[in-house]
Amino acid sequence: MTTANPAHAAATAGAAPAPITRPDAQVHFGVFFQGVNHHTVWSDPRSGSQTDFASFVHVSRTAERGLFDAFFLGEGLRLRESHGRLHDLDVVGRPDAITQLSALAALTSRIGLVATQNTTYNDPADLARRLASLDVLSGGRAAWNVVTTDNAWTGANFRRGGYLDHEDRYVRAEEIVRAAQAIWDSFADDAVATSRDAASWAQPGSVAPVAREGRTLRTHVTPTVPRSPQGHPVLFQAGDSPAGRTFAANNVDVIFSAHGSDLDDALAFARDVRRRVVAAGRPADDVKIFPGTSFVLADTEAEAREKQRWLVREQVTPATSLSLIGQIWGEDLSHLDPDGPLPDHDPVARPIDGTRGAARQGADPTAIARALRTRAEQEGLSIREVVIATDRGHNGFVGTPDSVAERLIRFVRTGAADGFNISPWLVPDGLDDIVDRLVPALQERGAYRTAYEGTTLREHLGLRAPLTRRQANGTERTAVGA
Repeated sequence: MTTANPAHAAATAGAAPAPITRPDAQVHFGVFFQGVNHHTVWSDPRSGSQTDFASFVHVSRTAERGLFDAFFLGEGLRLRESHGRLHDLDVVGRPDAITQLSALAALTSRIGLVATQNTTYNDPADLARRLASLDVLSGGRAAWNVVTTDNAWTGANFRRGGYLDHEDRYVRAEEIVRAAQAIWDSFADDAVATSRDAASWAQPGSVAPVAREGRTLRTHVTPTVPRSPQGHPVLFQAGDSPAGRTFAANNVDVIFSAHGSDLDDALAFARDVRRRVVAAGRPADDVKIFPGTSFVLADTEAEAREKQRWLVREQVTPATSLSLIGQIWGEDLSHLDPDGPLPDHDPVARPIDGTRGAARQGADPTAIARALRTRAEQEGLSIREVVIATDRGHNGFVGTPDSVAERLIRFVRTGAADGFNISPWLVPDGLDDIVDRLVPALQERGAYRTAYEGTTLREHLGLRAPLTRRQANGTERTAVGA
């Protein structure tokens, strides 16, 4: 949940339409299986299990039928809490990502498989080996969504415990990523014998030991997994802070953003990221931009808007609205009337913690509360209505398949995005309308593939060779901070 930005709205009101700079750009889709969130309407009669393997199979196969680039699996290392108790309003069901995706690799043939893995609580040799194994087993379809954690709440689950200082989380992330890349690159292209007449399975000297030492790690390993057809796993990253954007510009292939509903906002984000990518010595289009979003489709615009109104009321239940407001105020507000006014007192003056996720971690609750009260007073909104009005998770694309297709095409052809990572609000059937109705509307306009043209995720995304390979060959300068 976030407050609106009136200054941004005023600055962009009446502005000239963004020009079409990429007239032949195609729309790309991924699907984000979140697992823990209140936007998935798990209580709907049509909803299936959030944990049964059959649900994951259905979603991934539907996405592959729709020629999606990737199946993106979220992962959490600790259950969310609310006021010291497990937060049972969210859907709780996040299996180990690499285990789940390895199983799905055997039941799919083209779609990419993106595993969210934390750099704070993983060691590079083990993590690189598991990701490389998924990449080889899937024929070059693996990716790593690089995430960081700096809070003691999560760290308490781990043997070394504790947490990183906030400023060190991207130091650690870059050291882990660089070590993993070195491990993946340690097998030469021709390491594995291609003939049974070869003297040995691996060419002598073709596997190089890797030694890395930095502020947060020390590792020495001789890798055991050869390269996949795509070289090594594709790297995703979702940090939105200045440090996160710079990290993405220096290291990754795809940035997963929250800037996917308002065109001007998405353009501003894309320009900032591409400026940072160029500053890192890379081509401006070297990092693909995939904002997260959702779709509400219907036969008419009016029906779509009515469907959205129903949906947000299902997502923001009375209990959910009180819990979200209670997180800001730092107290249990379950005794309040969700259809009544916000609390008239200020929150406890301490930063919002990370026990319910990182969206507002460290934010000033007093400033947020005062902004929410101002809006509620101006617009006459109840607690539940304030949550609905300010929750960015509801900012998606609403309309007919044709009208939504036109908007998506404008996003990619103005350079605001390269594709969209879709969060279905219904599992496992939430992609069916998109695949059966929206994808054909895009294909009719020549803005969506009609068949996979390659077999690897890197090919689906239109990416160049891995960055480290280009740097080693001298075609790319070493990224800042490497």
